[in-house]
Amino acid sequence: MIIGLSIILLVVLFLPFTIKIVERNLEVFLFIMGISAVLLSKVLDSALVLKALEDPIHITVAVIIAGIVFRWLKKPFEKGITGLRKAIPFRLFIALIVIVLGILSSVITAIIAAIVLVAIVGVLRLDRKHEIRLVIIACYSIGLGAVLTPIGEPLSTVATSKLDADFFYLLRLIGPEIIPGVIAFGVLAGVMIQPSNRLNRLKAIPGTESYSAIFIRGIKVYLFVMALTLLGAGFEPFIERYLLGLNPLVLYWINMISAVLDNATLAAAEISPAMNDSTIKALLLGLLISGGMLIPGNIPNIIAAGKLNIKSSEWAIFGVPIGLIAMVIYFAVIATVG
Repeated sequence: MIIGLSIILLVVLFLPFTIKIVERNLEVFLFIMGISAVLLSKVLDSALVLKALEDPIHITVAVIIAGIVFRWLKKPFEKGITGLRKAIPFRLFIALIVIVLGILSSVITAIIAAIVLVAIVGVLRLDRKHEIRLVIIACYSIGLGAVLTPIGEPLSTVATSKLDADFFYLLRLIGPEIIPGVIAFGVLAGVMIQPSNRLNRLKAIPGTESYSAIFIRGIKVYLFVMALTLLGAGFEPFIERYLLGLNPLVLYWINMISAVLDNATLAAAEISPAMNDSTIKALLLGLLISGGMLIPGNIPNIIAAGKLNIKSSEWAIFGVPIGLIAMVIYFAVIATVG
């Protein structure tokens, strides 16, 4: 069983980068891999099926509603962003986008923050290179900031529930590390993102999204989250055998597997009320940062990449090095400060 799960993990990690049909149908591919994992682990039962069907509902509804709202408000939103862009220096404007979306994601949810990001990117009309960089950096910020409240993203909901903690527990626990990280990603974006040249500024803004496209994206998100639920359940025996009981600093690095697996499910499998705050902090930070490295690692990634047609290889080329640098920085922090 363990050998089989290891093969599935490698397939999930490498096939989207090497086979175009897999990349174009990532949600279906992950669903097949999720079914394979739960069958191999022999954990497929009615309770898991019900959970896999229920888990994506709230996220899917949020994606569809937000998509419809942005369709209705597209023109005034574009005018507002254009006005702010003219009133604020470009680099400061880019930094503020990343910081504000990161902080607000804990209130408006990571899903809606990602959709807002896509809308803003559409108005800015950056060249391809800097558009991808902005999206990846902003998704890192959103992924970090959303964990500050239980309503921000599934991981924070799972962690708060398992620890039977109050609403502001995660804000107190990792807020001192998360908020500076969100600001740092904003500064990084301000430094690395450049305005478009004249040719790129003249290219057309994408047309209004059709209702059918909005609902299709919702269906894809539903299937994606369902697939991640199944993958996480299927890999629980693997996690229990090899990960639990390890030193939290070691587990911090091992949790880089959340780049390809749902970090909320990993949190559900790893976090225990018996753990102290330092251990929980190390686990959460490892999951959150590595979740930005690849498209499947976090739901804002899949939304932004899908809408803007960012390929897995394009994301990895920039996302992995940024994530590794952030992992090293945070490791130094938790190893010295705790």
